Amino acid sequence: MRHRAAYFAFDRFPSSKGSAVHIAQMADELFDRFGGGLLGVIGGPDLPRYQREGTREIARFDVPVPNLIDRAEAFSGWVAGHLEPHLGTLEVCHVRDPWSALPVVADGRRHRVVYEVNGLPSIEMSHTWPWAAPSTLGKIRELERYCLERSDAVVVPSRVIGAAVAALGVPEPKIHLVPNGAEAGARPPRPEGAPERYVVYIGALQPWQGLDVLMRAFARLADLDGLRLVVCSSVPERRSKPVRRLAERLGVAGRVDWRFTLPHHEVAAWLAHAEVSVAPLTGCARNLDQGCAPLKVIESMAAGVPVVASDLPAVRELMTDGEHGRLVPADRPAELARAVRILLEYPDEAIAMGRRGRLRIEEGQTWAHSRARLAEVYRTVVRPVHDQVR
Repeated sequence: MRHRAAYFAFDRFPSSKGSAVHIAQMADELFDRFGGGLLGVIGGPDLPRYQREGTREIARFDVPVPNLIDRAEAFSGWVAGHLEPHLGTLEVCHVRDPWSALPVVADGRRHRVVYEVNGLPSIEMSHTWPWAAPSTLGKIRELERYCLERSDAVVVPSRVIGAAVAALGVPEPKIHLVPNGAEAGARPPRPEGAPERYVVYIGALQPWQGLDVLMRAFARLADLDGLRLVVCSSVPERRSKPVRRLAERLGVAGRVDWRFTLPHHEVAAWLAHAEVSVAPLTGCARNLDQGCAPLKVIESMAAGVPVVASDLPAVRELMTDGEHGRLVPADRPAELARAVRILLEYPDEAIAMGRRGRLRIEEGQTWAHSRARLAEVYRTVVRPVHDQVR
């Protein structure tokens, strides 16, 4: 097959992580608009290397390269190889990272490039890969700048990360805000075995997610009989050991229920029946300078659940303190515990906050709204291609 559209991402797909939800929505919009396409992503031993679904093809990079930088470079070469057969027909290539972008922005290309920036590795890798040398991060920053400059449009999920991209020298007219979305559907059935009362955390377990803060906050709620914390982790159980050891030291392990790598619809059920959803993001550079657009906040609001989240600029783009939940200072377990306690003690107001949050999503932040914005970006960048052909 020769495609008019391609989407490449240095992410595992599918997976239980929020990035996979985002990729599915963005790739669907791209392929619906261009009559199919090629999706190139990271795979694994439990995923097929190649799939074909009608006019769509999915290719997965599954070469076991232990070193992250070496793996990223190998992925770039893999992208170049998969891109080459489509260079004569390709109109738009959508990428999510510099490793995907580098072979896509080559000189003499016919296609347009949409670079979607959900994170900047030059900032993020100092947290995910703390032993990376400053010189390495500097080279990655130059690679980001090079790929961003040569892209035709840059898509960001929040104004905060848009400002970070602009600081790299990208002209503001080239930056397009396409927020994350959620579906405000019918309330799913209560999960089997769910506690009568629980607060919930959904997402990954990296240090910047603030699970240590959450555990310390939950220890301050020990007087609330029957209250449990449910952690729906998007990563495997083996990666929860540091947080679970902390829970044991704090004496809360017996009140925490763990669920690992659940399908998205099961996570939605746990979320929908929680009394409060918690997003305790830390105040680190990864969350402040780079920004974020946490799906956990948006999906909680869509489920009609009040949110207690860290008061970060990117989070304030999504919710309003006192209207959709409570915003608290980052890295402050006592403040986090107090906010959760107040919502539990005033259930009528908590329910009202949940309803207002759901309404906010329904009125302007569903995936349909996000995809409509992305469609306009595609229309903008493809028009010059058609003009050249004519």
